Amino acid sequence: MRKIQMVDTKTQYLAIKDQVDAAIHEVLDSAAYINGKAVKDFAQNLGSYLGIDHVIPCANGTDALQIAMMALDLQPGDEVITPSFTYIATTEVVALLKLKPVFVDVDPVTYCMDIESLKKAITPKTKAIVPVHLYGQAAPMEEIMAIAKEHHLFVIEDNAQAIGCDYTFSDGTKKKTGTIGHIGATSFYPSKNLGAFGDGGALFTNDKDLAHKMAMIANHGQSERYYHDVVGCNSRLDSIQAAILNIKLTHLDEYSKARQAVANYYSTAFAGIAQIVTPATGKHTTHVFHQYTMQLKNVDREKFIAHLSAKEIPCMIYYPVPGHLQKMFGGQNNQHWNLPVTDSLTPCVCSLPIHTEMDAEQLAYIVEGVKSFFN
Repeated sequence: MRKIQMVDTKTQYLAIKDQVDAAIHEVLDSAAYINGKAVKDFAQNLGSYLGIDHVIPCANGTDALQIAMMALDLQPGDEVITPSFTYIATTEVVALLKLKPVFVDVDPVTYCMDIESLKKAITPKTKAIVPVHLYGQAAPMEEIMAIAKEHHLFVIEDNAQAIGCDYTFSDGTKKKTGTIGHIGATSFYPSKNLGAFGDGGALFTNDKDLAHKMAMIANHGQSERYYHDVVGCNSRLDSIQAAILNIKLTHLDEYSKARQAVANYYSTAFAGIAQIVTPATGKHTTHVFHQYTMQLKNVDREKFIAHLSAKEIPCMIYYPVPGHLQKMFGGQNNQHWNLPVTDSLTPCVCSLPIHTEMDAEQLAYIVEGVKSFFN
């Protein structure tokens, strides 16, 4: 049996090696390593896949969030609402720009932003909402957009974990996550569902003016070379990464199906274990399972992890410390955050290996390893 990994990027590469190697060599032959043809092609192809007018590639997903907030002219002290139960990058950029993060709770079933918690968090200082499509499924975007419209707020979708996910509106309309808010932001970190062989990110919008401004910000604020219209940064997706992503984009839907098959296998196998709450999919969203994150009820999580580790089965905790309890926000920790779901999830979530190259032998071994803990 192959060694079990949380993400097996090497085996995925080997399956498309000829295509990827040819694409890389094409870039090397062109010597256009920055903003070359591969970058432009990838932006166009990703826009077509998502059904969005403008895709602005950048260096990583954190930069994408920062560029989005800079483009919206958010000012120091403005409040930005985001879940506490997510990776720190979402709120890290809020702090970097001297904005004020306002943490809200998540839904206990989907782990995405809770609507009632969002409503209670809005104040006259609120300027933006950043929903996170956590673990691979969509936040309740129809409700979020309605609230944003009512209060004249911007919406930036953090789509780093859910590219390829479909959201269905109450009228039956479907849109890809990342294309519903004013701006979408994503990451192409190697372990993502659409992952590069290094860092990378992108922004999405249907607003022509916003797209132009974000493209400038990502390139030192330049409208043309050496003419700097706004304060910007240096955040570019290199051509080799774009070429790789262009190949992998053509496989993204099959990658999603492979992840869904793994998740279904796990959930079916664990259905009879009362101490495991398997991940559920919201009624208006598909799930592309960036992570397979379950809850352990009345279980010593450390002993569970040690049990699997002894069998060489990796598992991860996403995320052990929520944003509102991180030391980096110590100045705000004297504020009482009423986040009961976040506080209850943090000590009990656990994620099992899930990726596109898992085989039947590995899955059976993992399931048996998990079940043996409860026997």
